[in-house]
Amino acid sequence: MTDSLPKTAKRYQALATDIEASIRTGVLRPGDKLPSVRHTCVNRGVSASTVFQAYYLLEARGLVQARERSGYYVNPRLRCVPPEPELLSRPIDQSIAVDISERVFEVLESSMARDVIPFGSAFPSPLLYPLQRLGQAMATEVKSLDPWSTVDDLTPGNARLRRQIALRYLAAGVSVPSDEIVITNGALEALNLCLAAVTRPGDAVVVESPTFYAALQALERMGLHAIEVPTHPRDGIDLAALEGAIVRHQPKACWLMTTFQNPLGSLMPEAKKKALIDLITRHRLPLIEDDVYAELYFGEQRPLPAKAFDTEGLVLHCSSFSKCLAPGYRIGWAAPGRYTRAVARHKLTTTLSASAPAQLALALYLERGGFDKHLRKLRQTLAGQQAVFAQAVGHYFPSGTRATRPLGGYFLWVELPKGSDALEIHRQALALGMSVAPGPIFSASHAFTHCLRLNYGHVWNARTEQALATLGQLAVAG
Repeated sequence: MTDSLPKTAKRYQALATDIEASIRTGVLRPGDKLPSVRHTCVNRGVSASTVFQAYYLLEARGLVQARERSGYYVNPRLRCVPPEPELLSRPIDQSIAVDISERVFEVLESSMARDVIPFGSAFPSPLLYPLQRLGQAMATEVKSLDPWSTVDDLTPGNARLRRQIALRYLAAGVSVPSDEIVITNGALEALNLCLAAVTRPGDAVVVESPTFYAALQALERMGLHAIEVPTHPRDGIDLAALEGAIVRHQPKACWLMTTFQNPLGSLMPEAKKKALIDLITRHRLPLIEDDVYAELYFGEQRPLPAKAFDTEGLVLHCSSFSKCLAPGYRIGWAAPGRYTRAVARHKLTTTLSASAPAQLALALYLERGGFDKHLRKLRQTLAGQQAVFAQAVGHYFPSGTRATRPLGGYFLWVELPKGSDALEIHRQALALGMSVAPGPIFSASHAFTHCLRLNYGHVWNARTEQALATLGQLAVAG
């Protein structure tokens, strides 16, 4: 029975993809009735369960509506969704000294006020998380806190929590011993510790183009150079270009997001992840894998990380609970393979340990169960918000706009018509009470001047829609 589940999942996802394509291309128009379940079963040779799953998925995306005793119809209020970007990025082929922190700080500092509509935020709404249950777990643990645990839980972290994380890896199909897990103050510290373990000042590091701005800030702070490699908005970094960059520039590490990359939302297919591991193994090149969005997938199964295919311990896998369960708790981890001792040593000599109460609270929450139920609700909410958000971008933004449709996470990467000035749009939007993340902060070479990253992880309501309409007007003017 277990072996048949992935096949069933692929069938309904394929059916949903085909119907969505028919809607996007105008074959099925707003208000049209979808073929009946029985008709689709006969024509596609699938079960009624598969058809219903496909229709449920399309309904969650806001593309179709169910009418009692009548069937399923294309959403009559469906707006035109912008086409997806199709081209690889084209960064300059050189090792770049990074100088971006001041610009990133300026953009982020101006976007943090609570009354600002957070299209530029790096976080989804905190209202989406079970903070009350987590608080109860923390209260329970603190009341019975063993004084010696404050010593026991120093580097590499609480043993109960590390075991729960190892079990999550195992459930996802990845074998990671708990003694190869180092608990950190969020994923960002994990990533920085891993970077410090495999590089020295003056070294070069491969990053995607565009890439997460915090990766660039880390390179700048450590005196490292960035090698930006072409990246596709749908399936990630170009492996041929990556190998060419490795041969030409002799980097000491790669820092990549293979699953729901920030800012693109790209998902590297499983076969490509295997090929990536083959590539770095041939060149003995460490891969720092930033995997903080993996639990936020919209399909049937969690995508495997590149770490799953690593047999040499070259992947330093990093993640956290901040995006999927506990924002503000600042609990992340690294699974650094052969570099575990080096990462633990760096942790010991910098921040020593993460918060003991926060680790205990998360350990108890995970032991009690309920995490997967929370995740299912969170994923459904984010998938639905992406659907309405993408439709609004298509409706309000200028002709020629393109936007990604990630299969997880909570970001859209929006390419405006050439000539648009994302930094100017950011400044004008902020003056009107909205934040956006302009494209140049995601590039060591300050590229992507006509691009924006937009966060759809906050509540969709009339105020949000009006703000997005205003942002679209700024984009037209820009």
